[in-house]
Amino acid sequence: MRAFHSNWTRPFFARHGAQAVYTVEPFELLTTALSALYWRQENGSIAMLCDQTAQHYYDTLGLSFLWDDDVQTVLDDMPTDIDPVCFWAAGKLYALRAYGAPCVMIDTDFIVWRDLSERLRGHALATTHREDILPDIYPDATAFHLHRPFDLEPLDWTVRPANTALSYFGDPVFTEQYTDRAIAFMRAASPADNSLTYMVFAEQRLLAMCAAQAGVPLISLMELPELFLSGQEWFTHVWGFKQQMRDDPALYTAFCTRCAQRLTRDFPEAAARLREVPTLTDFFTS
Repeated sequence: MRAFHSNWTRPFFARHGAQAVYTVEPFELLTTALSALYWRQENGSIAMLCDQTAQHYYDTLGLSFLWDDDVQTVLDDMPTDIDPVCFWAAGKLYALRAYGAPCVMIDTDFIVWRDLSERLRGHALATTHREDILPDIYPDATAFHLHRPFDLEPLDWTVRPANTALSYFGDPVFTEQYTDRAIAFMRAASPADNSLTYMVFAEQRLLAMCAAQAGVPLISLMELPELFLSGQEWFTHVWGFKQQMRDDPALYTAFCTRCAQRLTRDFPEAAARLREVPTLTDFFTS
């Protein structure tokens, strides 16, 4: 199976300023390595779809070897009318449109430990799990302010959103329809104070709505509680743990050290190269 990671760096500079030096936190680099290497071992090829800033960053650190389908610069020409603060993950949707189905879209903080081929066989669309419609995160249509026409009325607002940390797109026609619609929404939206609601609508809720409207069956690989109660036999998603690590240096160091140990055990050649990255060296020598 073909898969891709993505990295659009414009949100970084929107947060830190145009003169900032682009960096990725050590725990993110380590989970990126685990995500890419385990995908290659268990499932197939993987690419990094990004802009030139990200490509230069990975090349400079010597990390481009992680993606056997290469580091591909497809995100440099994203429209400037997409707010990079409000739509920080917009690069994923442009990358998906550029890469094309069938493929798996996977976040760099999401690790797949086992072969997914049998679980995905015969399906047109799959995501990690469904999410509950919590009003603070998934409000109704009246919460969205638009400066261009975008018809929200035909959508079924009772459909549960789909978490897209890992998503399988098997139908090229539907994939194009969904990405076109999501991109149209992002370009129509006015900048918002609550950027989370806008981004998760475009990426996660709209996906489930479009699938329901098109009659494309959407399966979940597990329910959310199972992601935590299953011992992470299939998946690990670091998303909810990031802020805890940032708030607790000891927790941060322990997590990164465990990642380095796992890489050293299972991918020693890759670990030797990762060890040369200055911000990662200490975790491999702990």
